Amino acid sequence: MTIDEKIDILKKREYLVVKGNELIQQNRFELSLPEQKTIAFICSMIKPATPETRSKYYPNNPWQLDYEFNIRDYCRVCGIDYDNGKNYADVKATLKKLSDRSMWLDDGNGEVLVRWLAKARTNKKSGIAQIEIDRDLAPFLFDLQEKFTQYQLYNILAMKSAFSVRIYELMKSYAFQKSKTFDLDELKLLLSVIKVKSYGRFPSFRQKVLEKAQEEINELTDINIYFEPITKGRKVVKVKFRIESKNSIEKMLAGATANDRLGKLE
Repeated sequence: MTIDEKIDILKKREYLVVKGNELIQQNRFELSLPEQKTIAFICSMIKPATPETRSKYYPNNPWQLDYEFNIRDYCRVCGIDYDNGKNYADVKATLKKLSDRSMWLDDGNGEVLVRWLAKARTNKKSGIAQIEIDRDLAPFLFDLQEKFTQYQLYNILAMKSAFSVRIYELMKSYAFQKSKTFDLDELKLLLSVIKVKSYGRFPSFRQKVLEKAQEEINELTDINIYFEPITKGRKVVKVKFRIESKNSIEKMLAGATANDRLGKLE
């Protein structure tokens, strides 16, 4: 890899991921770690539509829905070893799952069933993936005015737990409040683990979900989080999170740690 290519990869890791707060705070979706990272990667590419990039199927849509990316570059940005021979198939599988997954969103005129991706196409010979964002999802990713959450892509790329990514985005969306309290069942619903038996007992949920997320978020991202169980009698009924923004030096160190975890660019 040339110096210019390395600089380009590091630059792409700093691209902004922007999502509507409603998409983060109100919706219960279950995405694997690769799926969450791929969505963040796609969100980091989002641009306003121009006459050249406007969808040919929806020419009156003000947002660019169609994107393409080099799969090798995607793997390099995300710290994936593309050359092991399996990752092309893994990327295809991830894009298929994102195209298959759907959720209900309130668009102001009722609830609409949307998918993360309306279409995906890959070409092994060229190494290019082409994707189309569901047009009904677009209002939750574009032109969000004040009700949005943004962060640099690198913050989530080195995470090993899907819960870390989900909790990080939740905490970022409430960061201006400095704290946020969830009913325990509400939090489990947002994390899609309400029916997971192994997380039925709070000590297990705390150890495998909350503590793991806190560790990764505090080490790798631009914020620190701390949580406190709130009990009623002997039962945990709520979880209170405290959210602190890091200073510029702490953010730089976290970014360096994340890039180091993603592996050496060669």
